[in-house]
Amino acid sequence: MSSVNSGHQDVDIDLRQVAGAVWQRRTRILLVGVAAAALAFVGASVIKPSYKGEARLLIESRSPNLSGAEGAPSSNDPVLDTLNVTSQAQLLQSSDLIKRVARELNLAKIKEFDPAAQSFLPDPLVMIGLKQDPLKLDPEDRVIQEFRDKLQVYAVENSRVIAIEFSSHDPKLAADIPNKMAQIYLQIQSGAKLDTHSETAKWLEPEIANLTQKVREAERKVAEYRSSNGLFQSTENNSFSTQQLNDISTELARVRAERANAEARAENVRSALKAGRQSDTLADVVGSQVIQRMKEAEANLQAQINDQSTALLEGHPRLKGLRAQLNGIRQQIDSETKKILASLDNEAEVSRLRERQLMGQLGGLKADSARTGEEEVGLRALEREAAAQRQLLETYLARYREASSRLDSNSSPADARIVSGAVEPSEPYFPKIIPIVIVVTLASMIINCLMIIIGELFSGRALRPIGLRRSEEDGEVVLAPVAAAPLAVHQMQAEAVRFNRVETPHEPQADAVLETQANRADVVQAVGEDADGAFTLASVAHYLHRRAVPVAIAVSPAGDDGSTATVMLARAVAEQGRTVVLVDMTGTACPTRLMAHDGKLPGITDLLCGEAAFGEAIHRDRLSDVHIVPHGAAEPERAMRGADRLAMIIDALIDAYDLVLVECGPAEIGTLNRLTRNEAAEIILSVPRIGDDDLARLVVDFEEAGYRNLLIMTDTGDQGTPQSGRRRAA
Repeated sequence: MSSVNSGHQDVDIDLRQVAGAVWQRRTRILLVGVAAAALAFVGASVIKPSYKGEARLLIESRSPNLSGAEGAPSSNDPVLDTLNVTSQAQLLQSSDLIKRVARELNLAKIKEFDPAAQSFLPDPLVMIGLKQDPLKLDPEDRVIQEFRDKLQVYAVENSRVIAIEFSSHDPKLAADIPNKMAQIYLQIQSGAKLDTHSETAKWLEPEIANLTQKVREAERKVAEYRSSNGLFQSTENNSFSTQQLNDISTELARVRAERANAEARAENVRSALKAGRQSDTLADVVGSQVIQRMKEAEANLQAQINDQSTALLEGHPRLKGLRAQLNGIRQQIDSETKKILASLDNEAEVSRLRERQLMGQLGGLKADSARTGEEEVGLRALEREAAAQRQLLETYLARYREASSRLDSNSSPADARIVSGAVEPSEPYFPKIIPIVIVVTLASMIINCLMIIIGELFSGRALRPIGLRRSEEDGEVVLAPVAAAPLAVHQMQAEAVRFNRVETPHEPQADAVLETQANRADVVQAVGEDADGAFTLASVAHYLHRRAVPVAIAVSPAGDDGSTATVMLARAVAEQGRTVVLVDMTGTACPTRLMAHDGKLPGITDLLCGEAAFGEAIHRDRLSDVHIVPHGAAEPERAMRGADRLAMIIDALIDAYDLVLVECGPAEIGTLNRLTRNEAAEIILSVPRIGDDDLARLVVDFEEAGYRNLLIMTDTGDQGTPQSGRRRAA
């Protein structure tokens, strides 16, 4: 396990490490998949194929409309709802129906439906008592049990269709059994309806006889009541008194109209006579035949007088006689006109008398009608009773005739019909060799991958500190720019290039200072009292552990030798129980070569360029529990733009590790300012096998630059093997 775990810190799964472990074992995974595919192909080829047939029934009302009229469905028709369709699906799975199918197709003699009876070898599960002996069951029950295992009946969603599916090793049986089940189901349904008609007819016979007597008695009561109360009917809807009342009312209206007409005509004649108008202007006078003959005689006499006046004098006797006749006729006309007036008055008087008589009769009939209305209340109650009994009798008679006709014809359609018959399948539905091979192959490969992943998790190789993940997710200032926004880290690469410069300037003042350094002990005193008077790797590691230094900047003027010593220092500190991460800021990528599994892993340059997530840039040391941020594979020119943000990355690593060790290689002193923003940072001079003069010169240069508290590591000492002498640096 890593030092993070040994330090009792929470860990999380390193998905990159898990994916790498799976990829490294890809050959084994493929071989296992191929072997599983071969076994699946052989096994599927050996399995006896099964065929499936399907028949479909439509549940619908098939009661014929014998009346020939388009009306609502009969009240006896079943309610075709979801519950009814589901009930019919259950009926198709009933034992009685299955028994009939098994008997008609003689399934008991087929080994597929009674394997226990046809098998010569005993069942091991039966012998040890884990399974009931099927031979103890009735042969028919064994067939039914096997039949149910192969049968599937279900209602098609959002429809009144029921599907019957049956699987068998024989394709002919796979089609014959669903068709036979549908046929027997229709026979059962039709027989059930015939039984219903028979029971209905038997029940209706005494009921019809009883209702006939009740209808006869009700109609007799209606007739007696009508006769006793004089409630005779002139029409189908009106009684006799009502009809009389209507007739008298009509006659009264007619008489009143005649009276009014006669009075008007008489008044017209009277007014004409009083006014002295000619009678020939009156329609009633002109219409009289007597008046018409008199008018003709008057006209003839007037013509004779006019004719004679031309030949005779006025006093001639003939003219006088003609004028006397003319006056007499005119008097007769006046007399006849008065008679007509008197006739009109008589006619009006007769109408008045007739009106008074009709009014009297109407009043009497109204009284009779009121009395009749009260008596008709009871009559209507008796008629309603008789009508109800008669209607019920007619309904019973219609049902009885229908049931009798169905019984006589011995046929009644079931409330279902076959909409799709099963056909003999040409291809088996199981086993599907290609899908089985594909599924088994993928399953074996997935299981193999899971075993590899579980092995990586239990070995600890796929774990990483959870504090690092928290910094990636929660840090608004440090990790959000590093992991999510490339602009937050682009500007930190510039210093990485400057740190890789090997040149170290020597000013003239350094030589004068070196002369004042008498020996190596003076240099140690310049470094500080905490150096413990030694320059070995062990003393530096002890110092970092005892002081709990959070971040240290290692400068290696000698190049890869110093970088190698820094790697050994990191491993030595990790051996003391601290979590350590080493950041490779060298130009030669020496720490990456010594610690990483692959030199092309993403690292600090990829992180600065935004081409890798924060967690993807941290990897494990292949020889210890140290973690490393490799040099990376991104272009240094692009990474230079993010050099100013390098300190932010270091601050984020401090939150996850006890010690952050930055190896800068032969870096310039002036470029360390951006890395030592944290006051707790220590400067380590990794200078193995260096002379005293060169060491003194370096110390003076760093002191003049403001770095007075230096840790010098010139010799690996006993730490040549970071883990008790059992491991080397590379």
